[in-house]
Amino acid sequence: MPDSHEGIPEFLTVDEAAALLRVNRKTLYESIRLGQLPGVVRIGKALRIRREAIVTSPSGTGRDSALWSRR
Repeated sequence: MPDSHEGIPEFLTVDEAAALLRVNRKTLYESIRLGQLPGVVRIGKALRIRREAIVTSPSGTGRDSALWSRR
């Protein structure tokens, strides 16, 4: 079975993740700050986000899940 995420790196920058989720990068930074985004790794001052945390994260309901409802 082919990987449906072929060509997407395992770790994404905030800009790459924001583009994949189709949200503004400021929205993504706010979600990270609030602890709403799983799979965030800090490497020094840089943030990286696991691809699997984005492509497999379930969407919720309510204001706190607004980021995921935009997918």
